Amino acid sequence: MTEEQKSLPKWILIVSALFAIMELMVSVSLCFSPQSVLETVDLSAKGVDYLIYMWAARQFALGFIFAFATYKKSIPMLTIAYIFFLVMFVGDFIIGILQKENSLIVGALVMCIVSSALIFALNKRK
Repeated sequence: MTEEQKSLPKWILIVSALFAIMELMVSVSLCFSPQSVLETVDLSAKGVDYLIYMWAARQFALGFIFAFATYKKSIPMLTIAYIFFLVMFVGDFIIGILQKENSLIVGALVMCIVSSALIFALNKRK
């Protein structure tokens, strides 16, 4: 283990592990109980199941990346994961504005701030 890996604060690892668990849980929810996540979507419409599985795959991949990067205590890997997280939530923020959905706007904005703060904290460690 390098000196850099030893110096990674526990709070960053805890937050990253929580994000990994959250993303994996969303993925499982989308696969096995999509109605719990997508209350306003007609799940019987043609092609919706394909989109749900695509979204679940994205969430699973992100959760796996966060889990692996947290396990390895890798600052570069966690930085890339948080950059992806930031880009994803910037997209959600734009979608929230276009759809005029305040809860999505606020949630995405908060997550953009959290992601940016964690990117800053990780890069301060380099």
